Formats: sequence, C-alpha cells, structure tokens
Amino acid sequence: MFNTALTQRDLVFMIQGAAMTLNITLFAVIGGTVAGVFLGLVRASAPVWINLPLGAVLDVFRSVPLLIQFVLANSFRSVIGLNWSPFTIACVMLGLYTAAYCTEIVRAGVSSVPLSTRRAARSLGMTWAQDIVYITSPIALRTSFPGWIGLALSVMKDTALVSWIGIMELLRASQTIVTRIQEPMFVLFIAGLIYFAISFPISRLGARLEKRWQTND
Repeated sequence: MFNTALTQRDLVFMIQGAAMTLNITLFAVIGGTVAGVFLGLVRASAPVWINLPLGAVLDVFRSVPLLIQFVLANSFRSVIGLNWSPFTIACVMLGLYTAAYCTEIVRAGVSSVPLSTRRAARSLGMTWAQDIVYITSPIALRTSFPGWIGLALSVMKDTALVSWIGIMELLRASQTIVTRIQEPMFVLFIAGLIYFAISFPISRLGARLEKRWQTND
C-alpha cells in the first residue's frame, strides 16, 4: 500500500504557489502582449534607422537567459534605490521577455500578409490605420495566434525561475515540501499535474479557435 507524508495543508500550499504562478503569468502576458503588438507593428512598418536599434534592444531580452535577467534586475533594485517588490520585478522582467518574443511573432504575422493585398486596400482609399485594423490584423492574427499560445505557455513555465528572487510560486512551494518530507518524485509528480491542469485548457482553447477559423475560411 502506498504511504505518503504529504498532507492536505501541503496540497493547499502548492495550490497557493500555483495561484502565484498564474498571477505573474497573467500580468506578464497581458503587459508583454500589448507592448509586443505595438512594437511588432513598428518593426513591420518603420524605416531601417528605427528598426535596427529597436531590434538590437529586443535581442538582448531574447538572448540573455531569463534567470540572469531576474537576478540582475533584483540586484539593481537596491543599487538604484527602486522600491519594487520581488513580485513587481518578476512581472516587469517577464513582461519585457514576453514583449521581445511577441514583437517578432506580430512582425512575422504582419509580414505574412501579401503585399498585393495591402496595396489593394490602399488603392481603395483606406488609410494606413484602416489597412492595419480591417485588412492586415485579421489575417496576421491567424498566423500569429499559434505562436502566441506557445509563448504564453512558455512564460507560465518560466515563472519557476522567479523563486531565485524569493517568490513562492508552484515549483518553489514543491521544493519546500520535498525538503520536509523527502518524497521528491511524488511531490514533483503532483506539481507536474498542476502545471498540466493549467496548460492543457489553454492549448485546447487555442486549437479550437484555430479549427474554427479554418472552418470559416
């Protein structure tokens, strides 16, 4: 018979950690997506003298490991006297990380719209803004959406790194319980199930929306 020292209070503790994971993911994905859409439109339309430096800055957030970004941001907080909580730092840095990747997803989506389609819209008298809203965005959305879903799920899993700056999210809560009861396989299995329970509905929703769009084509 299987015996475990895992208690109901431990499960509640892990669920509280999962709630923190969801909170950080929500703020980071929303903020990063809003910034990424704006920057993606800029990168898809701006001249080279704007595009190159903007791309270089975004490359920093994509290239430097996220853990290093968290640690450096948390260290600079005290150096420059910025009174931000670890939660705020986690949301901001993950939001910038999300924006860096979302920018390229949006740029690729906009670039996938045939140039002839956009020229036809302009020849009908549409302004640049009308072209973006009514012609380019609906087409680019279908191209970009799968990549955005993958990014959102990746950000959710990357919240495990915020434990390095003192936040008790799901993985750190699990590690704390493992240290006490010494049942790593079972506790991490439960943590994996919780991550799956969060991720699976999102991925299924994305697949369902994609299928609906294909049906309506």
